Amino acid sequence: MADRTERAARMALACVVEAGDLRIRERLRAEGAEAVWASVRASTTDDAWSRRAALVDLASVESLARRHGLRFVVPSDPEWPSALADLDASEPVQQWGGAPLGLWVKGSASLAELAADAVAVVGCRASTAYGERVATELAAGLAEGGTTVVSGGAFGIDAAAHRGALAADGPTLAVMAGGLDRFYPSANTSLLEGVAEHGLVIAESPPGTPPSRRRFLTRNRIIAALGRGLVVVEATARSGARNTANWATTCFRPVMAVPGPVSSSTSYTPHWLIREGQATLVTGLADVREIIAPMGEAFVLRESQPRLLDLLDEEQAAVYEALPSRGSRDTGEVALDSGLSLPATLAALEELRARGLVASSPDGGWRLGVVQDRPLSAQEEGGG
Repeated sequence: MADRTERAARMALACVVEAGDLRIRERLRAEGAEAVWASVRASTTDDAWSRRAALVDLASVESLARRHGLRFVVPSDPEWPSALADLDASEPVQQWGGAPLGLWVKGSASLAELAADAVAVVGCRASTAYGERVATELAAGLAEGGTTVVSGGAFGIDAAAHRGALAADGPTLAVMAGGLDRFYPSANTSLLEGVAEHGLVIAESPPGTPPSRRRFLTRNRIIAALGRGLVVVEATARSGARNTANWATTCFRPVMAVPGPVSSSTSYTPHWLIREGQATLVTGLADVREIIAPMGEAFVLRESQPRLLDLLDEEQAAVYEALPSRGSRDTGEVALDSGLSLPATLAALEELRARGLVASSPDGGWRLGVVQDRPLSAQEEGGG
């Protein structure tokens, strides 16, 4: 547990240093938070850090945090997620990087516990009904299994992922680009309050800080690092989801992408990630669980569902396969193609006709019936 002096130093620095500034990472390694804050506060250099330091009022920041039910968590706290340490060891993205100085947290859950089993689900704001359905169903499936769904609280895919987790009464976590005194976008306030009630909403920017383009991009590194993997569901060429995928790659998290229609602009980034080998194609919950399973863990392969044609014996299957997809064939032709005797062919045809799989044609031949191959019902599978 951090002592009050270290916590105060990190909080003050978080009010002074822009998220993802690599200079603070190097100075913290060399000097520690308390020494860095003392140096910044005493500096006579006319730079952004010293100017901001002169205006920092920690009492006001703490008061605002208490008013909005926030707590400040730092790396030496038991609640700090160990996964964020990977940001200090990873390569920069767009010259930014490093772990947060601390995180403001809203909600009663433990951040470390939620992050222990988490998957990030992200995508574009201008999503389609298809993308929202995929994100909602995937998030619900993950949450039902106790996996925390991490996203960014934005419109579109982010919101669909949070809603899916909440609908399943499971854990979800939203990482914001601005202070938690005012949720952004404001239209998602009700949703984000629900996330805070059933999971957590977190930010590395102090309360009172507005979101900005840079803050959206640097908060993406936290989304990527917290998850055991990242799933991209719909993203245009310029979507922030592509930036999040870059952060996931540099943190050695598996990146997964859901394919979409080739005619849709929202399929661009998922398809590009797959084509470039940066992401693995996934189509549902089972694919994601297989990829994020810990190394060495036995993964139960999905059994293929039995189908109607699986019930045919060898002779019936040979006769069925001998029928054309269009038109008809006489009995002799079917017997010749199936390799069976004429009596055996007739017996098989009569059995197939009883099941609706074949029918006799007006010309005296045989054609495919109205019943097509399909998955078996539970009653059929059980032999009922």
